[in-house]
Amino acid sequence: MPVARTVTPDGDVILLVSGESAAARAAAHAQDDDLTAVIEITDVAPVSVPHRIRGRAWLAGWLTPVRGDDRAACAALLAERHPVGELLGLGESLDAPYTGRPAWMMLRLEVGEITVDDLWGAEQVDPEDLASAEPDPVSPHEAELLQHLHSSHGDRIGELCGLLGDRGARGMTAVPLALDRVGLRVRFTGGAAGGGSFDARFDFPDPVTDICGLRRAMRALFSAAAH
Repeated sequence: MPVARTVTPDGDVILLVSGESAAARAAAHAQDDDLTAVIEITDVAPVSVPHRIRGRAWLAGWLTPVRGDDRAACAALLAERHPVGELLGLGESLDAPYTGRPAWMMLRLEVGEITVDDLWGAEQVDPEDLASAEPDPVSPHEAELLQHLHSSHGDRIGELCGLLGDRGARGMTAVPLALDRVGLRVRFTGGAAGGGSFDARFDFPDPVTDICGLRRAMRALFSAAAH
């Protein structure tokens, strides 16, 4: 498991791994771009809900160590996005004299193929789309927000059943499953008819750009459900 990962403006994935890891050892002895690798990412819902895996992604490409002048730039990028733990001293460790196998190694995955299978379906993703994608402003806060909604505002989440039309039923259990800049996804189970579950997506009128905008969008959504 990498300690941290990030994506460069060119769409390469930078990974920080232990110098003793199999990936680091293999990359250290690889010639040019002859080491192929696949990163598998599993997205698990941060709340207790049946079928908690929300999606998987596979990024396939060529793995090489980050060398030369790129090391400082990639270290700065990792430290900026993950300013905790081992990354705080990463720049100094990279400049330190070599005394054997490094404690940490930065690897670069040049992505050639991406496959995503998630709540929206399965599809291939162009690596250029990864390079041009903007981080979702809600993502760093999603787990905490979903847990808060589930534990403290379960009644408000349940009221969203009123927006389902014919799909709504008395006695359904509602759990917030995913939250991003464009909307909230809720998983409904049970109900008077009994059995089964389904997801419902509640889109915001406009994509939110920050937490303040998210609060306004959620209040508007709950207000619509209450009325």
